Order: sequence, then C-alpha cells, then structure tokens
Amino acid sequence: MGGISAILGAVALLGFLAFLAGVGIVVVAASQGKPVRGGVFLALFGLVFGLLMSIVSQGVVVVEPQQRAVVFNTLSGELSSSGLTPGTHIVIPILQDATIYDVSQQEYTMSGIQEEGARQGDDAIVARTRDGQEVLIDVTVLFNIDPEQINLVHVRWQNRYRDEFVRPTVRNLVRNQVARYNAEAIYGESRATLEQEIEDSIREEFDQEGLQLTEALIRNLTFSDEFVQAIEEKVTEQQALQRAEIAQERIRIEAEAQANADIERARGRAEAAIIEANAQAQALAVISEQIAANPALIQYEYIQRLNDNVGLIFLPSNSPFLFDFDSLQDLPQANPNFTAPEVPDPVTDEAESGN
Repeated sequence: MGGISAILGAVALLGFLAFLAGVGIVVVAASQGKPVRGGVFLALFGLVFGLLMSIVSQGVVVVEPQQRAVVFNTLSGELSSSGLTPGTHIVIPILQDATIYDVSQQEYTMSGIQEEGARQGDDAIVARTRDGQEVLIDVTVLFNIDPEQINLVHVRWQNRYRDEFVRPTVRNLVRNQVARYNAEAIYGESRATLEQEIEDSIREEFDQEGLQLTEALIRNLTFSDEFVQAIEEKVTEQQALQRAEIAQERIRIEAEAQANADIERARGRAEAAIIEANAQAQALAVISEQIAANPALIQYEYIQRLNDNVGLIFLPSNSPFLFDFDSLQDLPQANPNFTAPEVPDPVTDEAESGN
C-alpha cells in the first residue's frame, strides 16, 4: 500500500508494544501489592492506539502513477463510479475493499521459439489458409487496460484477463483472418493486408472488454518446406518467362526499327529518282526545243564528238546522215536570252535521315 501505510503499521505495532508493557506493569505491581493504575492506563492506551493505527493503515491506499484502483463497497455490493487515480486515498476498512490494477503497457507473445513467449515451449499459432495450407504464426500484442474502463475489466476478468481473454481472443482472430486467404497470397503481396486486418479485429474485441490495443505484431510466418519450394520454383519460372518476353520484345523493336529505316532509305531513293527523272525530262525538253529551232544541231554535235584523228568517214548508201558542210557553216547564232532551267538537288539518304 505504500510508505504511509507501512509507517502507520509500524506506529500501530508500537501501540501494541505499549499494551504489552502496561500488562507487564500491572502484573508486577499486583504481585508486589503496589497500585496498578498506571499499568492499566498504559495497557488500555496502547491497545486502543494500536487498533486505531492498524485500522487506519489498512484504509490507506496509495496508487502509483501507472496504476488505477477499483473500490468495492461490501455493504451495497457495488463499485465506486470511478476508480482511484494516482495518489493517496483513504477507504473504510472492512466496508470498502480496494483492488489495484496496472494500466501501463503490457505485451503478450505467442511464439514457436523456446522461452520467448508468455508460455514455455512452442506456442506459435497454428492456422490453415483457404486452400488448406498449414501456417505457423508468431504474434506479439502490445496493450494496456483502459483507465476509464477499469471497473469493466474488474467485473468481467479481474486479474485473469491475460490468460482468459487476451490469449484465446488473439489466437482465434488470427486463425479466422488467415482462413480468408490463399497461402500464396499470404506468402506474397497480401501479407501487409492480412496483418492490418488482424490488428483491426483484435482492436475491436479489446475495446469491448476495456483494453486498449497499441499494436499487433505478426513477427513470423512459417510455411511447410514443400510449399516454400513450390513457390520458389514458380517464381523462377515466372522470372524466366519474363526474361524471354523482354528478349522477344527487344527483337521486335529492333526489327521494326530496321524496317522503318529501310522504308525511309527506299523513300529517299525513290524521291531522288523522281527528281533526277524530272531534271532529265526538263533537259530533254530544252534539247527538243533547240533541235526544233535548228535541225542541223544534231549533225553539229555529231561532228564535235568525232575523234580528232578521224580523216575519212564511210557512210552506207542508205544512211540518213548526209552532212551539208555548207549548211553547217551557216548555222544561226544561239539564242542569247536562253536560260537553262534550274534542276533541284537530289535528296540523298543522309539528308533524308537528318530531317
């Protein structure tokens, strides 16, 4: 009950010692025929004082900062409306009974590791997934008694709440939540979701019984060796498939890029050919105009292209190339206003790719 109660108990002990001393004085005085009044007074005072201090010491309740106390009235059979807060309080012995509870943070661990949990031995939670796989789960819950609900805890559980409520409730809720998932989902991306759902369900149950959940820790999930091996093989196959798909996609992209490049080069060559054909057509048009204006120009060009060593030319009798040298000497002057048409530059592959 604290230091004050101990001090009052010690004072009560002194009163009882005074009572015994008074009784001794009375006995000695009576045997000697002396007055016993002083001894009787000391004995009575010591008895009354000792009883009073003893009762007072039993009625002093010291509540520590991390504690709350429930006061039960033995006459009415009811609890006080609110528990005792930290500090020193006086209750009526016999008529009132105070029970102190610790409201500080507590932890309860259920683990498969020896001497780690609240109970010795393998205490992991055994659960089954929706597809029938067995999984062992190590769980730690951090909680405390709600100071505002101390009377509820006292009425329903008293000091049995750890073993009779926390333990079975957590184990049951974990099994229920695990049963909603396939083992592969828990092994992979759904583990965080499962942990959150377990914590939410535990918190809801604790709130109804006057406990506050701080955190539910899923510390370990253990699957069978066969299941783990099957999952690892599946992951390996998926990774190989992904690598094959990536390689195939890279080949497709490279082939598409090569095809586009070939198309662009072909387009460039086609455009260059078109430009060259247009230029030749324009040149031929100009030549046609000049020949039409001066038919002897053909003969002149032919002579100009003869080798310088040619001295004599034999022509067949049916040859259309009969040269009139006199007419060649009288050729008209070229048109001084003639302007050759502009021929656009051909488009090369490099210029096309630069655009």
